[in-house]
Order: sequence, then C-alpha cells, then structure tokens
Amino acid sequence: MADPIFAERRLAEVYDPLDPDRSDLDVYAAMAREFGAHSVLDIGCGTGTFACLLAHQDLDVTAVDPAAASLEVARTKPGADRVRWLHGYAVDLPPLQVDLATMTANVAQVFLTDEDWASTLLAAHAALRPGGRLVFETRDPTAKAWLEWNHERSHKHTMIPGVGEVETWVDLIDVSGDLVSFRWTFVFASDGTRLTSDSTLRFRRRDEVAASLAGAGYLVSEVRQAPDRPGREMVFIAQRPE
Repeated sequence: MADPIFAERRLAEVYDPLDPDRSDLDVYAAMAREFGAHSVLDIGCGTGTFACLLAHQDLDVTAVDPAAASLEVARTKPGADRVRWLHGYAVDLPPLQVDLATMTANVAQVFLTDEDWASTLLAAHAALRPGGRLVFETRDPTAKAWLEWNHERSHKHTMIPGVGEVETWVDLIDVSGDLVSFRWTFVFASDGTRLTSDSTLRFRRRDEVAASLAGAGYLVSEVRQAPDRPGREMVFIAQRPE
C-alpha cells in the first residue's frame, strides 16, 4: 500500500508546495533527450511533476502509481491531459513498448522484499521495447543519509496559499540492516490537524542492485552520480537487450 504522504488527499495536496524544488528531475529529462526517447513509462509517478514535464516536451508518457490521491493531484496539473495515468503498480501494467522507463526520487527503494523488487524490474523489462532503457536512482547506503533525518534538521514552517501554515518534521524510527524507517509529521495551523506518515526504504548496495538487474534480464550500461547529490545517490542505467 502507498504511504499516507501519498495516499491521504490532504497530504498529497501539499506534497509539492512543501518540496517545490524538483531540479533533481532535470537529469532524467536530459537523459530522455540523450537516449532519443519518444515514449516514457514513469513508475511511481506520485503527483505527476515529472510526467507532466515530459509531456511538455512532446513525449508520449504513461504514468503509474498506487496512490489514488496523488493521481488526483497529478491530473490537475498543466499538461496532465497529455499523460496516460494508471492507478496501480508496475506489475498491473497493460502491454506497452516504451523507449524509457524511470523511477525517480525514492521509488526504487520502496520495494522492501526481493520478490517485490524483482517483479517490478520484470514488469518494467516487459514494458520496454528491445534496446529500451530503465533509469532509476537509489541512495548509496555508505552515505548513511538517515543520520540527517531528525527533528532538528528537518523542522520547518511553510505558508501554502489556500491552505495556510503547515509545520513539518521527520523523525528516524528504526534502522534494521538495510531497512530504514522514518515518520513525517504534518501540523495544519488552520485547524490544528496533526497527520503522520510512516515510511520504510531499503538501502541496497551497488552490487546488489546490479545483480538484481542482471537477474531480470538487463544489461547495466552505466552507474552515474546524481548531479545534485554527488556521493549520495547512484543512478543506474540498464538496457533491455536488442
């Protein structure tokens, strides 16, 4: 199931205003151009920022997400009418043959079991045309990003038009091996409502990710750094063989 931050309508509606800088998506849009992609599958599209960005570049975009509330927000954005929105998971996709499949932000890390991760990779593989590419990022576990997930570093107040002030912070809940759990708290000043969203991410090592891709039939062509987070993110570029 999708985390409340994506599935709860009130939280989905403030997701973008609370994190307005999505320059991290520029590198993915640039890769779509680099690889000459005409069609893109955005897995875990959330509130649709990246899908709409690609649609504005005249690409044929299919976007899938299990959180209905996020998709409702996505459909209100400029360019949304040019995106094919699907409610569900990658394993639920209809037959596709796209040039590029993407998983941006933390999407690749929400698959906690080997089985779920493998089935997602296989579903993306089936949706790619021969020679098509899968591109995604995953946090490098050696950087231990979770050490910064605390109230002191994350606490802020954001004024959102039409909503009012929203107070937010994150707390680390648990680190068990490669599984890291944390809780976001949201307090709406307009009525005092306090909502929380618990999440868990899996931090896979580079060799683990590469092995899982090979097991799903991909060729790993390159592993890049995320330009905005060097040394902290691994951007995998894998290809379905011709």
